[in-house]
Amino acid sequence: MTTLRQRRASKGKESAAAAEVHCVFCVPAGDWSWGSIIWTSVGLSVSVGLGLLCCIYVATLHENDLWFSNIKEVEREISFRTECGLYYSYYKQMLQAPSIQEGLLEMIHDNLTESRRTINLLQRMNIYQEVFLSVLYRLLPIKTYLEPVYFYIYTVFSLQAVYVIALYLTAWLLSGSWLAGALAGLWYILNRVDTTRVEFTISLRENWSLPFLALQVATITCYLRPQLTSFQQVMVWLMYVTTFCFCLTWQFNQFILLVQALIIYTLDYLLPGLLSVWLLQFFNSMILGSLVLSFIVAALFVRHCQVSSDDKALQVRSDEHIFKFIKSKFALRPTRDFDASLYLCEEAFGLLPLDTLERLADTLLLYPYVPTLLLLSGTLAVAAFRNLSCSEGGSAEEKKGAAEAFRSDVAYNLLHTLLYGLVAFSTMRMKYIWTGHMCAVAAHGVCSAELWTLLLRTLRCNSRTLLRIVRCAVPLLIVGFLYFKFWPKLMNELSELREFYDPDTVELMTWISTKTPKQAVFAGSMQLLAGIKLCTGRVLTNHPHYEDKDLRDRTRQVYQVYARRSPEEVYGILRAAGADYVVLENSICYERRHRRGCRLRDLLDLANGHIMDGPGENDPDLTPAEHPRFCEAIQTDGAAYTALFSRTFQNKTFHVYRLKKKRRKTPRSPAEPAATP
Repeated sequence: MTTLRQRRASKGKESAAAAEVHCVFCVPAGDWSWGSIIWTSVGLSVSVGLGLLCCIYVATLHENDLWFSNIKEVEREISFRTECGLYYSYYKQMLQAPSIQEGLLEMIHDNLTESRRTINLLQRMNIYQEVFLSVLYRLLPIKTYLEPVYFYIYTVFSLQAVYVIALYLTAWLLSGSWLAGALAGLWYILNRVDTTRVEFTISLRENWSLPFLALQVATITCYLRPQLTSFQQVMVWLMYVTTFCFCLTWQFNQFILLVQALIIYTLDYLLPGLLSVWLLQFFNSMILGSLVLSFIVAALFVRHCQVSSDDKALQVRSDEHIFKFIKSKFALRPTRDFDASLYLCEEAFGLLPLDTLERLADTLLLYPYVPTLLLLSGTLAVAAFRNLSCSEGGSAEEKKGAAEAFRSDVAYNLLHTLLYGLVAFSTMRMKYIWTGHMCAVAAHGVCSAELWTLLLRTLRCNSRTLLRIVRCAVPLLIVGFLYFKFWPKLMNELSELREFYDPDTVELMTWISTKTPKQAVFAGSMQLLAGIKLCTGRVLTNHPHYEDKDLRDRTRQVYQVYARRSPEEVYGILRAAGADYVVLENSICYERRHRRGCRLRDLLDLANGHIMDGPGENDPDLTPAEHPRFCEAIQTDGAAYTALFSRTFQNKTFHVYRLKKKRRKTPRSPAEPAATP
């Protein structure tokens, strides 16, 4: 395991009055005076400044945590953990190819990622960003000044700047004040632990994708503004581009867009974005069979009353493990399904911990967010009721007034944060979709003229002067409080210096690179094999990109090295996968991180119908295994094991065994004399 070592709305006149009140940070809509242009320029400059600040902040944390500039190349590559290493290996592979064309052919006809299989990586995985960056690095004259790894990580960190700018613009559009944008950006940075994990999981698909999702939300917010007239077509194209980039860079885009599809009624721009990704990924069936696409097609079917006779079964199996996980998670009963259990036993896929809310409250983010959510939800409910009442009967003016009682851009963002909040509470890993947008909604609540008007009217002290003072003073007070409370902590955090330290993994990668054939096939855990591919370029039996049915079946078979199976069974499984070497990890074989029933060896025992290790209850239908646990027994060097496996490397963490080739028994000739004792 890698470790770090220390080193040095209201209606009618009242609504119109509220809209006319502007603080010094607000820009009146449609005002093209020099003063308005200057203030808009200042607001845009602040957004860029906050974005660059976030980019530099996470880049500095990454450098300070690993001493990235001073460690060896193999240590840099090992720092790309789990699937991050797999994705980065394709960037490295493209750069090492003799030409761009040959590199693309290697991506389309890859036989290194899965032994005995040739797969199209551009279809299977969302790695167009790695391909694009590798091509860009080849074409730009920067090789002398910037190493490939820095070009890669700086690009990802720069997307964090894009993320902050998108949240800034969303808050600005909602409230009419760029001070709200500044507050949203500041909250995003201060809540880094809960808004992003980019500094230690650089290559994760979400770090590429979520900035484009934030841009898409900002574009939709702008599109839904009532004042927008001449730029509608531009916004539609921007929605297409941002949706396209979001979908292309993350395989789980369909589940995010499903939520959006439940919010937006005009869905036409989502469909071409998804279909473009489907074409670029060589007709990936997972995209074509996604929930969101079926929802969009159904919506367009109803909208245009089109009847189609072509109804084909797609037989999609790529993401069935996700549906198993969802079904098992909300079924509230244990499951023995191996794939579902792998997710259910990880803390990241559990419920949102309460300490998350404590951290969000510590930065004052939660306090304005909750009242804003309640006020907007109540206002939206009232507006919906009025709209429903007017639809049953009423004049045209009443219907128009009911429709304008609640701004559509605010309604979209409210539903967005509500639904993604529910997703985040159900699955902790999805909180990063919610918390970023949460900053924009809370900032809107602090700077919103409509909400402050409603509050001041309730307190019977509503006036334009007081409203203007409050809209400026409250966010400035919050910014001042956050500065004095967190600036010393940020400086202290940036002064902490650490160093990457994982000698056992470095030793393993060095041995594989120097002592094994280049075409050798390695079996082991998904996480470790991703690093082996990146650091050594060897062929793998399985890997962490789990969105393929055949790969999941193979992974479950390879993991039998940690189950109670005979050496002959394990040997046959590994040979069937084409393995030459198998790497066993003590951290898995003797795992203590998870509770009983969630250790990998327990999941395998349950799937195989065997009783689990250690004290505790077992289901009555489970039976004792006939064989000892393979990963433990093989270390005893018993005759049954040494006949099939030869230990070639070991240290405190890893044991590597080479699979011996079975000798074929040749039949003896009848004329050949028998050997005498």
